Amino acid sequence: MLIIYTDDQGYGDVGCFGAEGYETPNLDQMAAEGRKFTNFYVSQAVCSASRVALLTGCYNVRVGIGGALNHRSTIGINAEEMTLGELVKQKGYATAAYGKWHLGYQKKFLPMQHGFDDYFGLPYSNDMWPYHPAYINLPDDQKHKKGFPDLPLISGNEVVNAAVTPEDQTHLTTWYTEHAVKFIEDHKDEPFLVYLAHSMPHVPLYVSDKFKGDSEQGTYGDVIQEIDWSVGQVLDTLKKNGLDENTLVIFTSDNGPWLSYGNHAGSAGPFREGKGTTWEGGVREPCIMRWPGRIPAGTVCDELAATIDIFPTIAALADAPLPDHKIDGLDIRPLMFEEDAKTPHDVYYFYWGRELQAIRSGDWKLHFPHGYRSLTGEPGMDGVPNGYTQARTGLALYNLKKDPGESNDVKDQHPDVVKKLQQLAEEARRELGDSATKQQGSGVREPGRI
Repeated sequence: MLIIYTDDQGYGDVGCFGAEGYETPNLDQMAAEGRKFTNFYVSQAVCSASRVALLTGCYNVRVGIGGALNHRSTIGINAEEMTLGELVKQKGYATAAYGKWHLGYQKKFLPMQHGFDDYFGLPYSNDMWPYHPAYINLPDDQKHKKGFPDLPLISGNEVVNAAVTPEDQTHLTTWYTEHAVKFIEDHKDEPFLVYLAHSMPHVPLYVSDKFKGDSEQGTYGDVIQEIDWSVGQVLDTLKKNGLDENTLVIFTSDNGPWLSYGNHAGSAGPFREGKGTTWEGGVREPCIMRWPGRIPAGTVCDELAATIDIFPTIAALADAPLPDHKIDGLDIRPLMFEEDAKTPHDVYYFYWGRELQAIRSGDWKLHFPHGYRSLTGEPGMDGVPNGYTQARTGLALYNLKKDPGESNDVKDQHPDVVKKLQQLAEEARRELGDSATKQQGSGVREPGRI
């Protein structure tokens, strides 16, 4: 099994999902040989929250991790949570995580302590370093004092490069890919799980010389084309080693585009807003699943599915026992393998921080009154962002099938739907909490702590 997880790549940033100005032939071929998922969600539109949900099968609020953990964070993934790595280790799988981790940078939180046999990558986002746009114009001594410390590159549990440079960042996509290819080749005769979590296209954008200046769109397009190359490399490795029909490959991203970066950000396609919001542009992601002989080729699933579903689905595929504690994801094998299967989710919750901001059931999505960041005026350019302003929505109901851009509030026409979704929301608040109503949630678990 191979999970490819990119960073800040929008719904519209893959050729077969409507990308313009650059090409993604390997991802497009993956879709032609597998299935596109057009209603695929993350748990929350920010880094650490999204990743912990993928790896545990839980809404991130259940496991106590939100936001984007940095070098000052004293929490991380709890040792009592079962990760995808630990899940399949129960069945003798070899496991590896390559790329961005972002679930705590101290040793006790790193992948090798949470079910992965090998790790190489960054402990958090690639902008958490002295060259962060907020501090880039400061003198060198002030960059470290006011901003972020040097960015470490980790292999296993050890720091192998204490101060990642801009030149180093141009090699990240290649290095991660090389590690994944070698691991597949080394473990071709046994079951394996590779979690390949690219640092790109999170800003700052870096691309190797082999793709620099390669796309019409500019640097962002170059970066996506290099990620597409990476996908091609691992798929070719599977084919070369006779593993094609034995390996499930999943491609998706952690959240929508960071719109304030303008030409260094991606596209949410037809959806509203982007990263950091509970609008569709923040939480709906491109997803492609490929498994020759199992997943019907060239097909599309329009039913709701989510990253939290990957954990229980892999458990079922590997015949691995689920953890004793509660998870939120559901087995979506019918959505992967069948033609007319329906989503197992009666309801899906959208949190920002600990605030329940929206809820979806069927084609209906209800937003509760909340503030959110939104661009006004022109976005930033060439790696320097423009500021967001705080916008606000009142109670609003949208029919996502008719109105995927969430532009036409129909709550007044459908009071019965609003009432039903409000009742479902109360169930979430009791179980998972809600900072807006000052509810703690009976099912919330603690993160790991230093």
